[in-house]
Amino acid sequence: MIFLLVEDSRPARNLLKNYISEIDIGHSRRDYVEAESGESALIKLRSQSVDFVILDWNLSTSMTGLDVLKEIRKDSKFKDLPIMMVTSESDKTNVIEALKNGANDFIVKPIDKKHLAEKILKIIVGTMA
Repeated sequence: MIFLLVEDSRPARNLLKNYISEIDIGHSRRDYVEAESGESALIKLRSQSVDFVILDWNLSTSMTGLDVLKEIRKDSKFKDLPIMMVTSESDKTNVIEALKNGANDFIVKPIDKKHLAEKILKIIVGTMA
């Protein structure tokens, strides 16, 4: 299973990798594609195979996570690609906006490992149904 981690903070990407590596998702091997910006995330998504996207809402580039989400969902090739948004803001309007634009779920920082695992498993089971 290949995870695309779109997060402008290297320590946050490393934390996500550590947490994901400990989740029992039925795939023994996990690979990670990392992107520090929305632009690089879209390039990587279109040039290599990805099974799951974890996308930060607040990217310190010209594209926000919401912009990236909208771009991904414009492409019918990625209509079923699981996407989980991550944010440090607990504003409910962000959650609603992300879900309305095609995010499968949303998690608020600081990320709890158990909560992350539950959400990833819920998304994977839901997209396989």
